[in-house]
Amino acid sequence: MLKIITAPDRVLSQRAKRVKKIDKSILEFVEEMKMALLAAKDPEGVGLAAPQVGKSLSVFITKQNAKSPIKVFINPHLKLDQINFNPENKNQKRGAKKSISKRLEGCLSLPNIWGHVKRGSNLSISYQDENGKNHSKKFTGFMATIIQHEMDHLNGALFTKRVLQQNGILYKSHKNEQGEDIFEEIEV
Repeated sequence: MLKIITAPDRVLSQRAKRVKKIDKSILEFVEEMKMALLAAKDPEGVGLAAPQVGKSLSVFITKQNAKSPIKVFINPHLKLDQINFNPENKNQKRGAKKSISKRLEGCLSLPNIWGHVKRGSNLSISYQDENGKNHSKKFTGFMATIIQHEMDHLNGALFTKRVLQQNGILYKSHKNEQGEDIFEEIEV
């Protein structure tokens, strides 16, 4: 099974390369990514990008909740006029939607690290699925957050960068005697 890479591995800070051809090796790799995502427990993963398993490829998968099917995104491209990664961006296109949500995020590549991130609450994305079919879809809410988090991975950025850009607080978690998560602020 694929091993999930943790920071500060260099592959996590590199821009992922475009997939030139969806062939047998890519399909096998996507299946291995699915197994790695499903095996992620405490916390359960809701998304996984190829760089997180050591491959600099423009591929990520999502599984919004336990009952959701796994969605595959190959060579994804966000339509930036629909989204605002940085709410303080003064150069945002006039008339662009300013719908922002703030959620607590974690990452399988940064075990036990958490922080609140402001992200666009809706987006449009074009991508290919594992069959090579092109899609252009809109996503909202939690799924939009997951996609933005995974797109950051493909661009060589971890969610902690967003937290710090937004002057947020990072937390480290651990379990207490009752098995409950306890969050403590990290001094940066």
